[in-house]
Amino acid sequence: MAETWLTIIGIGDNGLQSLTPVQLAHLQEARVLVVGERLHDGIRGAIPDVTRILTWGAGFRPTLDEILKLRGTPVTVIATGDPMHFGIGATLRRYVETHEMRVLPSPSAFSQAAARLGWPLQSVAQISLHGRPLAHLNRHVLPGARLLALTSDASTVLDAAALLVKRGFGASMLHVLEHMGGPRERIVRHTAADMETLAPDLSDFNTLAIDCAAFGPVLSPLAGLPDDAFRHDGQLTKREVRAATLAQLAPYPNALLWDVGAGCGSIAIEWMRAGMGTRAIAIEPKPERVAMMRENADGLGVPDLEIVEAEAPLCLAALEQPDVIFIGGGITTDGLFEACWQALKPGGKLVANAVTLEGEAALISLRGQFGGDMSRISVSRAAPVGRFCGWKSLMPVTMWSVVK
Repeated sequence: MAETWLTIIGIGDNGLQSLTPVQLAHLQEARVLVVGERLHDGIRGAIPDVTRILTWGAGFRPTLDEILKLRGTPVTVIATGDPMHFGIGATLRRYVETHEMRVLPSPSAFSQAAARLGWPLQSVAQISLHGRPLAHLNRHVLPGARLLALTSDASTVLDAAALLVKRGFGASMLHVLEHMGGPRERIVRHTAADMETLAPDLSDFNTLAIDCAAFGPVLSPLAGLPDDAFRHDGQLTKREVRAATLAQLAPYPNALLWDVGAGCGSIAIEWMRAGMGTRAIAIEPKPERVAMMRENADGLGVPDLEIVEAEAPLCLAALEQPDVIFIGGGITTDGLFEACWQALKPGGKLVANAVTLEGEAALISLRGQFGGDMSRISVSRAAPVGRFCGWKSLMPVTMWSVVK
């Protein structure tokens, strides 16, 4: 194995004073230094033997390419806080093996913010909005929730305040923690409504803490969101069936789902809202439904949903191999099940639903060949009948699940 050549050192806002003796010793040995522009001036003169300095100002990809060209040569990267918590260390790990890296973290922005606010960190959602869609916030906005978020700059705070107001969470308290640990440290506090109205002058280097408080709708991370939480054209896996389907799909950490014939995306979106790093690829050929799916994914806090606008099974061979597959429609399509079954990892699960007699017959035949569990779900909802109420039955759904 290659020797360790890449050292990543986390640093605080007070620069070299924040470093431990071990971190400082490694920094003094640096020859090739990679540093952000914000930290550049405070570091450059403190390391006399540096022969080359790279900055991320050239762009992430060009700088990464330069780092990888130096593989095997000692390189030191200066990062903010904990490089492995939404930091450059976690990003570089995708290109560099663990044994090639040495990571020396400092306290993360999340740890520092929790210490200042007195928030038990294990009870707080920790997310990054730094260079990421603000829509990620939507999944975590719940009454009583506490959130800590990395930001891109001051505009992220104002955009988050506007989102909270729009969602009915304008009473939420926002704490903007600027330059934690440095001489310019400051905390600015306003409700989301006041933050949006006052638009105070904020530092671009900040961490945002949100104490959610309002009478906004409760969109639980558990499966079975209300049907009206989704924009759809009627082709929607209804709430009760969706909850049962997600229970069969059984999301687990970092698992990849194929949602084949995704419609408005309700199954894939709820799969990702389960958290734990779950990912999903939604396959849907109709552009009008793809547009609804993108809107739903953003509004429900999973903008990373990967959407493939194409016909299955033709497009499946080019996709990343799934851990779990859901076929919500089209089980009678020639070659669809076969392509899905071939792509599914050994030990993976496939779940298919059908509402037509032909679809049910196909599932019965497949169960005869491959085994698995089958159930039929019938749901009735109360609806007006003149001056009274009665039960209105939805179409029964046949569900088949099987492990490969």
